[in-house]
Amino acid sequence: MSSGKWSCSWWISSEEFQMMKLVILIVPLFVLTWIATAKTSHICRWSLVANCYVDDDTTPSPPPPSQFNETQVFNVSKPYVDETSEPHLLLKQTTKSNILEKTEVGLAQARAAIREVRNENYPTLDSDYVPMGPVYLNPKTFHRSYLEMEKQFKVFVYGEGEPQIFRNPPCKRVYSMEGNFMHSIAMNDHFRTKDPEKAHVFFLPFSVITNLRYGYEKVSQDSSAQRNTVTDYVSVIAARYPYWNRSLGADHFTLSCHDMCRRTSLSSPDPLKNSIRVLCNANTSEGFKPTKDVSFPEINLKTGSTNSFIGGPSAFKRSVLAFFAGGVHGPIRPALLKHWENKDEDIQVHEYLQKGTSYHEMMRKSKFCLCPSGNEVASPRVVEAIYTGCVPVIISDHYVPPFSDVLNWKSFSVQLSAKDIPNLKDILMSISPRQYVRMQRGVEQIRRHFEVHSPPKRFDVFHMILHSVWLKRLNFEVHDDHTALVQ
Repeated sequence: MSSGKWSCSWWISSEEFQMMKLVILIVPLFVLTWIATAKTSHICRWSLVANCYVDDDTTPSPPPPSQFNETQVFNVSKPYVDETSEPHLLLKQTTKSNILEKTEVGLAQARAAIREVRNENYPTLDSDYVPMGPVYLNPKTFHRSYLEMEKQFKVFVYGEGEPQIFRNPPCKRVYSMEGNFMHSIAMNDHFRTKDPEKAHVFFLPFSVITNLRYGYEKVSQDSSAQRNTVTDYVSVIAARYPYWNRSLGADHFTLSCHDMCRRTSLSSPDPLKNSIRVLCNANTSEGFKPTKDVSFPEINLKTGSTNSFIGGPSAFKRSVLAFFAGGVHGPIRPALLKHWENKDEDIQVHEYLQKGTSYHEMMRKSKFCLCPSGNEVASPRVVEAIYTGCVPVIISDHYVPPFSDVLNWKSFSVQLSAKDIPNLKDILMSISPRQYVRMQRGVEQIRRHFEVHSPPKRFDVFHMILHSVWLKRLNFEVHDDHTALVQ
């Protein structure tokens, strides 16, 4: 060597050295070209190439939905995540799963506490009210369940939708309970949570009443726009939040007194098939499922308050055996008027009352108040009878009375079908005075569960609606794998 410097090319010729440099330059170019054109999922996942996509047949697909899914058309699938290559997403998913597991543990403890009451001497201390007597199916379990609800039940209310269209129902007249419940839950700091991760149930607060103003053709009775609105609403919720897809809607609930909600549910496919439907029109022949859905009372608040017509005389100061006055519609009321209008002084049945006769005063004078179904099975007369201390006579087929999972309706009401109308007087006369007094006192006892207060009071109608939803939520578990297991 002519130089004292060390060179790794001392053993090759100059021509060979030039060729080696050329190879060293070309090989990296080939490597970069291969990376830029590759379409494997690993390269995309590692973000080595910008804006690349996976388009090969070996790409993993999301796991199939659970057999519980009955609304697959509205299910927005979760994107596939390789847990080994996305540890930060796995940590976030694990954290959410832990929160859900903690929620389910709390519900399991509530179930155990409620079952425990049946076999032990349960303390009945309560500063406001202690459920007792035959008006309840099981007063001790109801009380314990109610206290467990107060302890942990949380509701998340979705905020989607134009407020004027979706969340502004009236608080007066026959459909007032939609507005009263939505207003009460919106203003409630105890049960409502703004953190959806802490929620046991999710409320879809679209009002059928206000929505009808924009999506219902009165002339043609076409409800397709209403159905489409509900479908679109659910689709937005499913796309924007993970909670609908997590349970496929099983822990979500809607509330409506208008029969249009029932027509929407009869659409195919039904976006609310898995959800808890809280309905006034609790008609089992039209899809109402007592094991899943909730019946709540239809209350006609003419002034927005119940103070003016709550209360009445005792059982011994009522001179009229039975009373009804109202419009003739539906299949049952025409039969009632045909058999009893102006036929018997003991059975006061009228389509129209004489001028100067007070409807509520007639209820206060009567032992039994007839509550026949009209176009729909529910009638506000049931609650009006309860308010005035009159024993309700529910004449209906396929109707599930409100709060039937707690209240023993047979102890304070008479339930008849349409075929019993001709024998109405004989049936009522067969009830002994002693039994009637017990029934009338039962009506006065359960009245608190139908009263409307602003702000709500414990055990009133708002809390009873929530308790019914709470009971339905106790019936199943939710897991973070698209499943809901029935207890």
